[in-house]
Amino acid sequence: MLQKFEANDSVLNGDKFIADEVPYNLVLRISEFENSTRLKTPDDTLIFVQSGGNNAWLWVSPHFGEERKNDLMRELADHLKATGLPGVNSDPETAKRFAQAYSEASGVSYRTHMGLESYSCPELRKPVGVQGSFRKATKQDVATVAEFFAGFSEGAHGVTVDTASQIPKAEGAIDMGNLYLWIFDQRPVSMANIAHRSQRHARINAVYTPSAYRKNGYASAIVAELCSILESERLVPMLYADLTNPDANKVYRKIGFVENGRIADIKFK
Repeated sequence: MLQKFEANDSVLNGDKFIADEVPYNLVLRISEFENSTRLKTPDDTLIFVQSGGNNAWLWVSPHFGEERKNDLMRELADHLKATGLPGVNSDPETAKRFAQAYSEASGVSYRTHMGLESYSCPELRKPVGVQGSFRKATKQDVATVAEFFAGFSEGAHGVTVDTASQIPKAEGAIDMGNLYLWIFDQRPVSMANIAHRSQRHARINAVYTPSAYRKNGYASAIVAELCSILESERLVPMLYADLTNPDANKVYRKIGFVENGRIADIKFK
């Protein structure tokens, strides 16, 4: 039996979920949105959250037998069959199991869009010898940040966007006060953002270096600086990395990030 829960529900701080909190960190952020869909089982062994037209996130305790997992997936799929769910993110086995159940209930097809590795940084190893310095992005950086966001969209998601369309996003990110730039020779050469802070972790995203400035250690350096900030706040840094981008995964591991579990991004159509 599924039931709704509030953003401050104890399920998000229970031992069962905390054990998987790094790969499912976005569950915490989505749960905070006022109009998000939040469902769980009474025994706190399943969490489903979704906001707007975005993929849902689904966590299921790993200590279930096959029959119980299948029953839960069918119940959840039947509950959601009329919602037009765009996709689901979960560990690969759970994502596929739910996708099959939802496909049968809703008559839609599904495909794996991408795979992510979740990382946390329990012990930072700062790079040495990287030229430049870091600072917060300011309103004077809007045009550059918009250009970086456009490049990130194409590089990370394969979606080409006009730089001008990214100006509102750039302004919003700068106003939040968590977007940082690495500066070399008086120009921004890399960026990274602290996207969200939860009780135990903080998520870093939007790590981007234009191709002309890569292989200089700028991404490693700026991410390491953000990790230092978060460590001073007694938060463990975490992030997601595209499994098809070996360079990014190598950068994160080199400065102390460790793998915490894979996530499959599945789309319905």
